[in-house]
Amino acid sequence: MPVELRTTPFEPLAELARYQAGLDENRRGQYGAATIFIGTMRDANDGEAVRGMTLEHYPGMTERQLQRIVESAFQQWALLDVLVIHRVGALQPNDPIVLIAVWTERRAAAFAACRFLIEELKSTAPFWKREDTATGPHWVEHNTPG
Repeated sequence: MPVELRTTPFEPLAELARYQAGLDENRRGQYGAATIFIGTMRDANDGEAVRGMTLEHYPGMTERQLQRIVESAFQQWALLDVLVIHRVGALQPNDPIVLIAVWTERRAAAFAACRFLIEELKSTAPFWKREDTATGPHWVEHNTPG
């Protein structure tokens, strides 16, 4: 159940394929469902065009909070595995920001856990966004609703 922060671009589906190829072979027949969420940077926010964004975090604290979120999901659902990859640093519109993958025996738990993970990440993980717009850079004060 790795949680990774990356400063460089990544290709979510390639990461997913790489990770899935290494899943525990002793459990292969148990993986009945997998859900993924891929979040990308939008080119607009609150009605204003966004040219780029810098995503900052608190090293150490952010990883620990993400790990706590994943552990909480494992306590609530019968999960077999989870992967979380999140970008930090400079981003451009359409860049992947986050990949969340959840493997379970059944789809209901996979969907519920994946939604929980992204909602908790968005509401509790210590990330700060500075958007670059035509009127200049500014810090984002709130996340837009799901």
